[in-house]
Amino acid sequence: MASDEGNGPVRVDSWIWSVRLTKTRSAAGTACRAGHVRVNGERAKPAQPVRAGDEVRVRLAGRERVVVVSRLITKRVGAPVAAECYVDNSPPEPPREQVAVVAVRDRGTGRPTKRDRRDLERLQGGRGGGR
Repeated sequence: MASDEGNGPVRVDSWIWSVRLTKTRSAAGTACRAGHVRVNGERAKPAQPVRAGDEVRVRLAGRERVVVVSRLITKRVGAPVAAECYVDNSPPEPPREQVAVVAVRDRGTGRPTKRDRRDLERLQGGRGGGR
């Protein structure tokens, strides 16, 4: 297995990619440079070493993942093996909002009438009520 447990620290960007928190290694490096990765509360550069027991916070797609490193790896592994390499302390994912109703007009029906515009405004939250 691709384990570096006896060889010391591993780069944080490599570890984040290896345990499947990001899809690509370059995305992990970009997240580090943008300040979306913290190791033990400090902003992490891509080459910052990570050790077993460190807390890694990764903010991607509006969600923060909080994981504690339990095993160091440098090669990307399958999801079941990757899940064994960290303890996930992330807050629960917020419930998905219901899909908003989108007003659809038939193609070729021309400009909306005043009544149609009022109905659309009502659906979109009452914007532009009146004068």
